[in-house]
Amino acid sequence: MEHTNRTRIPRHAAGENPDKRAAIIEGAAQVFLQAGFDAASVNDICAAAGVSKSTLYVYFSGKEDLFETLVEEKRELLFQGLHDSLRGPAPLAARLGAFARAMAHIVCSDEVIGAQRIVIGVAERRPDIGIRYYEAGAEKGHAVLLGALHEEIAAGSLQIPDPALAAYQFVELAAAGHWRRRLFGQAAKAPPPEEIAATAESAVTVFLAAYGKNI
Repeated sequence: MEHTNRTRIPRHAAGENPDKRAAIIEGAAQVFLQAGFDAASVNDICAAAGVSKSTLYVYFSGKEDLFETLVEEKRELLFQGLHDSLRGPAPLAARLGAFARAMAHIVCSDEVIGAQRIVIGVAERRPDIGIRYYEAGAEKGHAVLLGALHEEIAAGSLQIPDPALAAYQFVELAAAGHWRRRLFGQAAKAPPPEEIAATAESAVTVFLAAYGKNI
């Protein structure tokens, strides 16, 4: 009897093929960015992903589920290292500067700007999508910074009457002059690293002038 040594191709159960799931997400990203949330259709997403509609529904319950999954996965990639930027033995000014640079890079990126435009376009009709997007994004970044500010207040490095407000202020300073220009299309590309760094340095100077103590 003749035996053949053929490599067996692994078979995935329905909804468990990571390559197919990734293809659907990437196809959805193309369609959402080109057409927006309302105009994007499941058929268009399936065509971009190279899958059937029945296959898409094995992985995702619908367009809303797919959009939120897409945003969450992209956000997690962008937010890697944001928390770590505030840790370590470096002086407070250096850590705040690292956070400001990381935050500005995130909020001015093509991925985040595209997602924000989509959410803004649908938020009036579907406020639940806007709320979930905010809570998982901007609110998450605010919480990371707020926790660090509370630690510095306890250590005596900062004196801040309203830490929550101060955290919002610093995030705004980090992307001052960049984020809104990107959001409304006045700036077609993300600012270069040297501009982000200069803005971050200014943000730290202003912030510590207002709240710094024994720095």
